[in-house]
Amino acid sequence: MFIELRHLKTLLSLHEHGSVSKAADHLHLTQSAISHQLKSLEDYFDCPLFIRKSYPLQFTSAGMHLLELATSILPQVESTERDLIGMAQGQLERLHIAVECHSCFQWLLPAMNKFRTQWPKIEMDLSLGFSFEPLPALRRGNIDLVITSDPVDHPDISYEPLFQFQGVLVVSPIHPLSRKSWVDPADLKNEILITYPVEKHRLSIYTHFLDPARINPAGRRTAELTLMILQLVVSNRGVTVLPNWAIVDELAREEVKSLSLGKEGLWATLYAAMRTKEREFHAMKSFTQLARDTCFKHLSGILPVSHEHYSRHTIF
Repeated sequence: MFIELRHLKTLLSLHEHGSVSKAADHLHLTQSAISHQLKSLEDYFDCPLFIRKSYPLQFTSAGMHLLELATSILPQVESTERDLIGMAQGQLERLHIAVECHSCFQWLLPAMNKFRTQWPKIEMDLSLGFSFEPLPALRRGNIDLVITSDPVDHPDISYEPLFQFQGVLVVSPIHPLSRKSWVDPADLKNEILITYPVEKHRLSIYTHFLDPARINPAGRRTAELTLMILQLVVSNRGVTVLPNWAIVDELAREEVKSLSLGKEGLWATLYAAMRTKEREFHAMKSFTQLARDTCFKHLSGILPVSHEHYSRHTIF
């Protein structure tokens, strides 16, 4: 038997990424290694697999036949591997997730949907962490994973960084502050600040920006839905602080304007928090990697985080 799994993985990656260079990056191989695999297949079967110099890469009928084999076989192999690993280390039977803001739904729901197709036997659920403290609930076993930017050191909890993002002040285009590119804490002392309904000590706009300068805004209003917060801002009924990636569409439509919090900006890290004893479970590692990949595919303005650099800013 000449066809190997590595050949099928290469063909599938070529189909998904459209070029040898991108497929090589995805598979962590050199372009010459990819080309060698393709040439060996074409030489063995004595037929071309691709239309030369096409971009994105176009498969011949022979290439499509092999691609159909790859799309059929590889998911079965991956599913069997997951089952065997789960048997060896203890299977994760459920994954109940808590999030602290609706902005996360933009990338979290697609990640959960893809995870369900890969791990259909694992029960999934999602809840908002506004009405309870999610990290204590994680320790108690009520939930299994928390999406948070408010890490608290505890030996029973481990944190996997997903990405870094900037929190920005969001104002109406007709607001007086809209003429500025960045703001000082004093610029907010006469403003109505709109936030999610959590305690002030969990909001970095207070703990890392306003409180050190001993500044309080004129008032505070809360809303659970990001959409509602933005509607209040658009109608110039207050200002808010949101992740830069959460307002891309509103900025494009010129419904709002964003300003940096201080000259350097206020950056935070988003984490997936889990029980330490489950951190190495294959399903858990699979979800965090899938979530990370989904974020960088769908979100703008975010940065990768190394395991050596953990930002301790809290949610906005």
